Amino acid sequence: MRRRAVRVVVGGTEKLDVATDRDALRTPRALAARKNREPLGQGLIQMRRRLHFYCVLLTCASSVLTGCNPQQPFYLIEDGDLSHYVATATDLDNPDAFDSGLAEVMHPDAPRSLANAGGEDVWKLSLEEAVSLSLANSKVFRQLGGRIVPGNSGPSPDTLLRNPDAIPSVYMAGIQETVPGGSTEWALGAFDTQLGTSLFWEKNSSPRNNLISGGLGSFFANTFEQDLGTGQVQLTKRGAAGTLMQFSSQSRYEQNNIPSREVVSDWQQLFDVRIEQPLLQGGGVNWNRIAGPEGQPGNFNGVMISRIRTDIRLADFEAGVRNMVNDVELAYWNLYFSYRNLDAARTGRDSALATWQKIYAFFSAGDARGNAESLAQAKEQYYLFRGLMENALTEVYRSESRLRYIMGLAATDDRLIKPLDEPTTAMVKFDWQDVHAEALARSVELRQQRWRINQRELELIAAKNLLLPQLNGVARYRWEGLGDQWLSSSRSGSSTLTGSSAFERLTDGDFQSWQMGFNFNMAIGRRREMLTVRHHEFLLVRERAMLEDQELEVSHQMADAIRELEGFHRVTQTAYNRRIAARQQVDAVVARFEAGTAEATVDLVLDAQRRLADADTEYYRTLVNYNTAILNVHFRKNSLLEYNGIFLAEGPWPGKAYFDAHRLARQRDASVYLDYGLTQPEVISRGPILQGTEGETTLEEVPSEATPNENHVLPPPSDTPNAAPLPGRAAPMPKTASRGVRASSYAAAPVGPKSDGRSKRSANGSKAGTKPGTTPAKFDWGTVDGNAVDDNDNDAASDDRAAPLPGAAGRSNRASSNVLRQQSQSNRTDYRTESRNFADAPGPYPTSAATARPSSNWPRA
Repeated sequence: MRRRAVRVVVGGTEKLDVATDRDALRTPRALAARKNREPLGQGLIQMRRRLHFYCVLLTCASSVLTGCNPQQPFYLIEDGDLSHYVATATDLDNPDAFDSGLAEVMHPDAPRSLANAGGEDVWKLSLEEAVSLSLANSKVFRQLGGRIVPGNSGPSPDTLLRNPDAIPSVYMAGIQETVPGGSTEWALGAFDTQLGTSLFWEKNSSPRNNLISGGLGSFFANTFEQDLGTGQVQLTKRGAAGTLMQFSSQSRYEQNNIPSREVVSDWQQLFDVRIEQPLLQGGGVNWNRIAGPEGQPGNFNGVMISRIRTDIRLADFEAGVRNMVNDVELAYWNLYFSYRNLDAARTGRDSALATWQKIYAFFSAGDARGNAESLAQAKEQYYLFRGLMENALTEVYRSESRLRYIMGLAATDDRLIKPLDEPTTAMVKFDWQDVHAEALARSVELRQQRWRINQRELELIAAKNLLLPQLNGVARYRWEGLGDQWLSSSRSGSSTLTGSSAFERLTDGDFQSWQMGFNFNMAIGRRREMLTVRHHEFLLVRERAMLEDQELEVSHQMADAIRELEGFHRVTQTAYNRRIAARQQVDAVVARFEAGTAEATVDLVLDAQRRLADADTEYYRTLVNYNTAILNVHFRKNSLLEYNGIFLAEGPWPGKAYFDAHRLARQRDASVYLDYGLTQPEVISRGPILQGTEGETTLEEVPSEATPNENHVLPPPSDTPNAAPLPGRAAPMPKTASRGVRASSYAAAPVGPKSDGRSKRSANGSKAGTKPGTTPAKFDWGTVDGNAVDDNDNDAASDDRAAPLPGAAGRSNRASSNVLRQQSQSNRTDYRTESRNFADAPGPYPTSAATARPSSNWPRA
């Protein structure tokens, strides 16, 4: 087809344009279009207007006919059943979740009660075993929901059901170390090298507005055709000071139809190195370790902040273990008191039964002491004590269930737990200054608050960095090569590109470019930045004030713990003397009543028996309170875990973790040591807390010379054992040994250098701090069994002896302690009672009353 250049006159000015061939320009259709161009345009406009009008009219008609409400579709076959949709969105569905299927839960035995006493097996459990089983069975740290007091186990625990998210568990550290956006590894991931790559292939075809023909037309095609392929590999690394280092390699292939190209297709290879360093805001080690490279105001998640969060969670874990051990001991001693309370009620019931039998014998013989009023009083007291015994037995079952719960055992099985250990009666003294300083230094709650203060200090440093303007230094260097081939080359011809290689020309270094400059950005006024700094200043001030008040609270708690310890020890002594006096009163009143003395009425006998039962219960209540007071002192000064021989350590790792640790250890050994104190930010921790001094020996509450076979006779209630108190005057209270007061029969424990009231042992087994050749004071104050007490308290009755603590291996500080314990495991028995129909005539061996049978080792109504 021939082309020619024509001159077109537009507005009186000649312009060069490209025309088609002469025949095409002279066709009748083209000539008619040129002559009638204006009428043809008017016709098109009118047709479009009519089409728009018809469309609007059709839309309005459809809206009027269908209305504004949505319409249902039409189906030939339908029944209108809506049961699959109506009232199902808020149904209470049962999730298909994992079921643990614990044997203790799937098939439990019926709970023990007065109507269902269960089996006859007794499980004599030591406190050490109870703590060990509790820790072994505790993935989640169960809680009893409150402080247990002797004689009241409280309601059934429900803390796990009410607030499961707040209960600590063994998974706390693992969860914190793996939480996205808040763990240490996540924060370190911001400094990992990032690899990015892309590969694209394009086919482009686009028209061009070119009317040039002839010689120039060969350089300007009407259609642009292109084949384009791009590939890029990029490595990005963020440094500790915020330096962004980037290396990229880009390969580009292109083939198009531009006639001016030397070769039809070419390869372009680029190597680019770019470094960007924040000079003010966001720069430096402080910011990047505290806030992280991606830190934002109010959202600082750097390595240091993440590590502090982990330390806070580890403190929560320690507090959870400590609280659970505390609940185990409280439940254990509460169960011990429940058994003792049952013994007291049983003793009162037996005494009331014996009194009823005697009065009935007098009544049958016509004796004046056996009148109907006395018989009714004795009968009423018998039922009173029987009711107390039934309540006490129910409390035994309830207390045993609480101990089973905290130990992670089934609510009931074929065994009935019975405490094996006896509460200590030794007088424990703590040095106030030592324990007060230890509580402030070792308290878990105070440690957590100190970590929060460190966190707020670091956040304030990061917030102040935001006040600086953003000034970044940028440097870039690029190597470039262009060739006919990508890797290989085969030079031929006179052209510089024909047969050349892009990599070869790049490595020649003929084409290099670089760039250097700065980026600056700053908010005028900096209101947001100033607000952020002020906010973190308030947070820091608040945390410091909180720490001061928390220390004050710990100080008061420690003072209350020491006050309760000393007070309960004195009250226990008083309750002990009251118990002896109540026993003496019962013996005296019963003797006078049996002798027929007119002053000794049945009212006095029954009242004395009630007083003795109350004295027994109160004595064991105060004794248990004294032992829980010792427990509370260790709880407040955070030495409870060490006191029970419990130490927290990291568990075993998987094999891959050991491999990674070995690789990092080799890398650390090959590096140059740099003191962390010289780096930024400053040191916030100097290492782990001490869980007991290395090489520390066992601390004891009693002299080392106390042997298991030695009998510690209970002291008399007065200074003159053989002298009876004057009528109407109470027996004097025994003196207690304290500083500045001579030691009497209630000797104080020798206090060693430690603040927990127990002395160190030297290497040869003697007490540290005891002079050679001297005999340390022995504890001769114990407890009285409820079965029998002679008038002469110095008589070494079998039931009135206190034996040392039975050996229990494994408890670090209690295992070898010779704390005085009661020798009552072989003497004290739990009685099984059989209920029968009651009648007014008890008889010498009543068949209508409940008989006590000491042949069983477990209580039953």
